[in-house]
Amino acid sequence: MDLAFTPEELAFREEIRAWVKANLPADISQKVHSAMRLTRDDMQRWAKILGKKGWLGWGWPQQFGGPGWTAVQKHLFEEECALAGAPRVVPFGPVMVAPVIMAFGNAEQQQRFLPGIASGEVWWSQGYSEPGSGSDLASLKTRAERVGDKYIVNGQKTWTTLGQYGEWIFCLVRTSNEGKPQTGISFLLIDMKTPGITVRPIKLLDGECEVNEVWFDNVEVPAENLVGEENKGWNYAKHLLAHERTNIADVNRAKRELERLKRIAKTEGVYDDMRFRDEISKLEVDIVALEMLVLRVLSAEKSGKNSLDIAGLLKIKGSEIQQRYTELMMLAAGPFSLPFIFEAMNAGWQGHFPGEEVSNAPLAANYFNMRKTTIYGGSNEVQRNIVAQTVLG
Repeated sequence: MDLAFTPEELAFREEIRAWVKANLPADISQKVHSAMRLTRDDMQRWAKILGKKGWLGWGWPQQFGGPGWTAVQKHLFEEECALAGAPRVVPFGPVMVAPVIMAFGNAEQQQRFLPGIASGEVWWSQGYSEPGSGSDLASLKTRAERVGDKYIVNGQKTWTTLGQYGEWIFCLVRTSNEGKPQTGISFLLIDMKTPGITVRPIKLLDGECEVNEVWFDNVEVPAENLVGEENKGWNYAKHLLAHERTNIADVNRAKRELERLKRIAKTEGVYDDMRFRDEISKLEVDIVALEMLVLRVLSAEKSGKNSLDIAGLLKIKGSEIQQRYTELMMLAAGPFSLPFIFEAMNAGWQGHFPGEEVSNAPLAANYFNMRKTTIYGGSNEVQRNIVAQTVLG
């Protein structure tokens, strides 16, 4: 296994670094580095900048309008964006539903939906989880009944991230009750402006409405919006979830946040405490190990070997690392991590002393928010079972 980057790959990294430096808006980068609240406009603005360059679909093949980069080039692009302070691309369009449309959609669907995703013009949401169907996703109950040339959809989705901004939503719906639960699920693309759809934001502990309930009351969806075959949606869902779980690992953001943790610890005067430094060191070792796991997969792809499907492993380790660095940041700042005053943050308030570089205000809120990472995308307990079955049989 050769983990060294080639001269061509190093040159590619420098090209990406220079472009991001020249094109990433400074106000957005400052917000990301300080973990301040990003607005819809912030996220959409960066998506459109990438889209104009043809890089919002950075993982796409050239035949669908992507750059056709290798796995290593995609990794280097993600790393440089993260280290520069670029927002995470909202994944539901370019990272999740687009690969499903490419792999299983028909030509008309590809021509209709992919350009809007690639440009950043259309905001997509994900309709998977339901009040009683999270890790056991196959038990979902949202129903789609075929009536002529349309489906009539009734039911409820929940934990729909940023669904209040959604213009389109991809949904798993039940179209049959025969056989195993997985065999009666279909994959529908639904315009969120359709009559009968109600979005209800859920306010979290930090005061944000990051997630939502989405209700469907006799919503009419054209049958042409069915992806692939009816009752085969579970296969498409698994394809999408592999992309989601790999995305959750986000080793590049972890590397950036590790440096932020060190800055906070130094500012708060706890970096010289050996026990606290030990915790930072253990976290850094795990981040390096996670990166090596990612590079191992990339090395296997580069050499043409079939690597073990380790999306579950990446998700487990990546999500646990995210929880650890947010917890250590909060512990470093102590009581100063508690305030979450939007007006003060938006006015440029930094730290608890005038002129401090580090914004402590959102630390406790980030800690609470990251409790979700070991649950969404398939809980880590379930992922460990899947990994065990894959490895041990």
